[in-house]
Amino acid sequence: MENLRTALLIGFGAGLGAVARHLVLLSAAPGSASALALTFAVNIAGCFAMGAFKPGPVWGTGFLGGLTTFSAISVAAMQSEALHALVLVVLSFATSIAAYLLGDTLRERRHVS
Repeated sequence: MENLRTALLIGFGAGLGAVARHLVLLSAAPGSASALALTFAVNIAGCFAMGAFKPGPVWGTGFLGGLTTFSAISVAAMQSEALHALVLVVLSFATSIAAYLLGDTLRERRHVS
């Protein structure tokens, strides 16, 4: 029963994260450069928060998982020429990993101080 409760809470958190992402992206036309930039910004912010706060399943896997998206980057890449698609995917991975590592480093420094 505890596993079901946790799964439902994670799903609830993911739904909240997806709604938050949708609200951020409302200001941009779908498929536009500004939508892509906002998607990158949301992904970077979510990855940074994951590293900085090490949230539990509801806020981490749930909310931040729902907030961030790889699928939007994938769709943009599929609609692009090969070189542009490669740049999008590499930039997405690199910036997301760098944001997580920066957040993690800052969190570690807070705990050491």
